[in-house]
Amino acid sequence: MARLVYAGITSLDGYTVDAQGSFAWAEPDAEVHAFVNDLQRRLGTYLYGRRLYETMRVWQTVPEDEGPEEMRDFGRVWRSGDKVVYSATLSDVSTPRTRLEHDFDPASVRALVDEADCDVSVGGATLAASALRAGIVDELHQFLHPVVVGGGTPYLPEGVRLGLELLDERRFESGVVHLHHRVVR
Repeated sequence: MARLVYAGITSLDGYTVDAQGSFAWAEPDAEVHAFVNDLQRRLGTYLYGRRLYETMRVWQTVPEDEGPEEMRDFGRVWRSGDKVVYSATLSDVSTPRTRLEHDFDPASVRALVDEADCDVSVGGATLAASALRAGIVDELHQFLHPVVVGGGTPYLPEGVRLGLELLDERRFESGVVHLHHRVVR
């Protein structure tokens, strides 16, 4: 059975980007990147909001023969997945295996996950907030970076209460800590 998974890189104070919208402080090193790649291999579909899609689509053009192996590997993994972009402002999408939806419908997303052969990822804190509020997220992966940014976009939305079970944790040489939780229903 496929799961709806929310993964995010965060600061110690719980933000995915700082107050200026930057996540330069969160660039993964080779060890973290390789670990993320292995998590991404389990996914068949990525659900994105407009902003994250516009950030991620660069992976469509990452050269196969340039740069660090973990980046080339991530590009291959990303290109192999289907993408659904939720945006009221985009008129089209520019990457293969991608469809555009103008409205996020939790019941349709849950049906997509229930019919999927592989896990589905909901990406971007704003879109994930909608999925969390609707109660359709099954698991969370948080990559906690040893930095405090003082404000920005929170990883978890206000007003949502979840019971969680810790499934796994891992500490990386860089000081990043991965926390993997299941939502308890």
